[in-house]
Amino acid sequence: MTWVVVTARGCAVVADLSPLGHIGVLLVGTRGSDGPGEVLVRIRGGSETYLAYSDEPLPKGSTVLVIECGKSRTVHVAPWSDPFTTQAT
Repeated sequence: MTWVVVTARGCAVVADLSPLGHIGVLLVGTRGSDGPGEVLVRIRGGSETYLAYSDEPLPKGSTVLVIECGKSRTVHVAPWSDPFTTQAT
């Protein structure tokens, strides 16, 4: 969800309230279809945690991309590596 707020000076400010598309780090590894882990996502000028589900098990400390948002602070994540910092070998 995205909100557009107009300030007293008439400036439009976009406030993104959704973790969708944000990068996070797993605090607790996911177990694929066996259960969720926990992901820390930097959002809205701070950090928030969400229950994180994934298609395959992912270990603690993995960098992930939030690809779907569910209800009650749940997200679906996928492994992520930054294409601008990953070096080809």
